[in-house]
Amino acid sequence: MATRVAVMGIIVENRDSTEPLNSLLHEYGEYIIGRMGIPYRERGISIISIAIDAPQNLIAALSGKIGNLDGVSVKTAYSHIEHND
Repeated sequence: MATRVAVMGIIVENRDSTEPLNSLLHEYGEYIIGRMGIPYRERGISIISIAIDAPQNLIAALSGKIGNLDGVSVKTAYSHIEHND
């Protein structure tokens, strides 16, 4: 199946959504290349970047699930290169 590399930018404004977000990321963990989280205490938010290598429909599904969490915003940028395993 063809996979693509993508980067997800996530902003968490509602701390109550942190646990469900972490559960989702754990569920898709086999596809995640790396993760960086930055707590921005002065604004009371967290900024998370996720690098992922997965089929495009799986990336879109994860992005949709994350975007449905209360107080969480996500944007995804895809590479143009597909890789067939």
